Amino acid sequence: MSDEREFAVEKEEMETPVGVETTRTGRTYVPRIDIIERNDGIQLLADLPGVDENSLDIVLENDQLTIQGFVEWERPSGYDLAHVEYGVGNFRRAFKLSDQVDQNGITATIKHGVLQLHMPVSSGPKTRKIAVQAVA
Repeated sequence: MSDEREFAVEKEEMETPVGVETTRTGRTYVPRIDIIERNDGIQLLADLPGVDENSLDIVLENDQLTIQGFVEWERPSGYDLAHVEYGVGNFRRAFKLSDQVDQNGITATIKHGVLQLHMPVSSGPKTRKIAVQAVA
């Protein structure tokens, strides 16, 4: 009995639409992620089974990193569906990056349904000299 309840909570959490996403019809799934702090930066791992690089869109705008896309499940022919726990369709996840992340150095790879983002940490405050121009 408790297993059924735990599954309901898990399923409800997976199917919770993202609050800011109101322009699309249907559900928007929230992929599960792990964030790992390393000596050379931050590593983000996202579970995206069935997703390839062509159905994935990663956008960085105003310090917000957004991972979104669409995944479609292909039902094997000749089988009746008995039970499904994995949701397919639109997915989206967004993160606000701190100013410690070197946004120009972010890289992304995907292999076997796991998206891996490497976000290097900037080496400290950057000093920049601003040239002064004389105005006539």
